[in-house]
Amino acid sequence: MSGDTETQPQHHWQGVLSSALDAVGHTPLIKLQRIAQEEGLKCNLLGKCEFFSAGGSVKDRIAKRMVEHAEKQGILIPGQSIVIEPTSIGLALACAIKGYQCIITLPAKMSLEKEVMLRALGAEIVRTPTEAAWDSPESHIGIARKLQKSIPGGVILDQYSNPHNPLAHYYGTYEEIVHSLKTSDLPRKDISLLVAGAGTGGTITGLGRAIRDYEASLPQTNGNGSSHVRTTILAVDPEGSILGGGEPGNYQVEGIGYDFFPEVLDPNPPVVDKWLKTNDEEAFTATKRLIRKEGLFVGGSSGSALSGTIRYLHSSEGQQIAQDPNANVVVILPDGVRNYMSKPWFLETSKSPTGEDVGDKEDIKDTIKGILGRDLNDVGSVVQSKGERGEKLEKGDQLMV
Repeated sequence: MSGDTETQPQHHWQGVLSSALDAVGHTPLIKLQRIAQEEGLKCNLLGKCEFFSAGGSVKDRIAKRMVEHAEKQGILIPGQSIVIEPTSIGLALACAIKGYQCIITLPAKMSLEKEVMLRALGAEIVRTPTEAAWDSPESHIGIARKLQKSIPGGVILDQYSNPHNPLAHYYGTYEEIVHSLKTSDLPRKDISLLVAGAGTGGTITGLGRAIRDYEASLPQTNGNGSSHVRTTILAVDPEGSILGGGEPGNYQVEGIGYDFFPEVLDPNPPVVDKWLKTNDEEAFTATKRLIRKEGLFVGGSSGSALSGTIRYLHSSEGQQIAQDPNANVVVILPDGVRNYMSKPWFLETSKSPTGEDVGDKEDIKDTIKGILGRDLNDVGSVVQSKGERGEKLEKGDQLMV
């Protein structure tokens, strides 16, 4: 990849954008200082907030790049091609803007919000069994392939094998992170630890290769290595996915993990130093914590990345980074909570962001009840009281006449 050349991306908006595709990427790097303080971390804990992108997800980047390069190569032809792909709002967004028909295959576990958003963008949706193995004819991948073979003009850009998936992060996401650090007031401008979840593997692979190529380009000192502190790259994977090891199984967090190894994923050193497994409970708890403590409306895979980061920083292996006030820890937060707001894990509010029973929240509820003299959700008594007051006023008016 180091031999490829690209125009350096802009890192801020200039003038009037030509379409929503120009608002893909360019997402902020935000300090997660409240969570860092609660965890006793001295390092700079930084979240790369991908929900600020036009389509609300890190997948917007690869969709834009795959479509644009497919057009250049004549793979996509306006007015003729029909784009077929497993699970991608970003691709449906690109197709809507460029005028392509789009068919999205979606496992049953994927949220209703995702389906609604896809339909709003004009995509046709085909649901598939969640439990179907990736190579099953009934999986979201199998159904997409079946449709592509039978529909004239059908094209699968295939985020799982398309090289422009990791390249979108190699040239875009990495350059944005570097720009944010270089223009910050942080004492150091390098990355001590990078953490990202792995789905297709494009994000962790593209970023990892960009980091390693940068490190290889640095001048050597004393023949014993570069003057740059080597970045540790940590991949996070849900329990039930095989990417980071273990047996395939069911899990609720969406957007990361698979029961097969995507072609674009480079899972081994030097690109990925370590894999860390997380479960649904800790992922969703961390997601709520990011929302409540940092005001960042992220989705469940962001919670997976954060929970994995915190666990690593508290380990003996990660302590040196955790306690270094100059160390920069970058966590990729892939998407927003918009697509998951009807999910039971999000609607459950009986627990605090740290997973403990809520105490102060109940206290303030009782205080409000005491002031109002009613339950917070009881509006029936208010309406009734208003009606009774109206009747009394009407009677009073009649007496005055």
